[in-house]
Amino acid sequence: MKINRHIRDQLTPDGILRVGLNMANKLLVSGTTSTGNPDGVAPDLARELAKRLSVDISLIKFSSPGELADMTGKNYWDIGMIGDEPERAKIIDFSKSYVEIDATYMVTDESPFLNAADIDQKHVRIAVSSRSAYDLYLSRHLKNATLVRAKGVPAAVSIFKNDGLEALAGLRPALTAEAKNISGTRVVDGKFTSVQQAIGVEKGKSQAAKFINQFVEKARSSGLIQQLIDKHGVTGRLSVGTS
Repeated sequence: MKINRHIRDQLTPDGILRVGLNMANKLLVSGTTSTGNPDGVAPDLARELAKRLSVDISLIKFSSPGELADMTGKNYWDIGMIGDEPERAKIIDFSKSYVEIDATYMVTDESPFLNAADIDQKHVRIAVSSRSAYDLYLSRHLKNATLVRAKGVPAAVSIFKNDGLEALAGLRPALTAEAKNISGTRVVDGKFTSVQQAIGVEKGKSQAAKFINQFVEKARSSGLIQQLIDKHGVTGRLSVGTS
């Protein structure tokens, strides 16, 4: 897609690409560069986009996806690297996913639950990071279990451990790592959803949204996304997006 004036006006009104990053997702923002800037699959993909636009880039850090979403429409970021979710889609236009991450549960070894599909039962309490994509998903789909929200993943882990909750919801790679650090816990089989990590733009910027979507499609088909996954050591924990 040719980059016309309308795309530039919508994506880089100040001549620089301002990128909102969810720093809580350590799979996508997995380190720092030699100059101290965020590094990982998400920052590198944003850098490729800035290169395509021939502009400089500014990486704006957010401690949670909810905080990033809250700044939509406030002239704070031009694109947001955030999970595509119906609640967020009310104010954000999302590209196709560039990566997918399975979401599931961690339980204690004594738990009778073996599969993610078993968890939604009465009297089951699930610790979850508030306003994460999987929290929003569970809020819409759980029929019986109760969500116990915490501000951020570490706080959700603490509530699960200290308050004796029946399950902890999260991204499978992160839960697998936590289970190695918390004795007597395991990750159940299966998943309750796959979080679709995408690039979002504020609604009303149709030219920018179309361009971003085509950029992601090309990044997937050209092998760029897989190259970034391999480069940052998250092979097997992230999958190239399909939706």
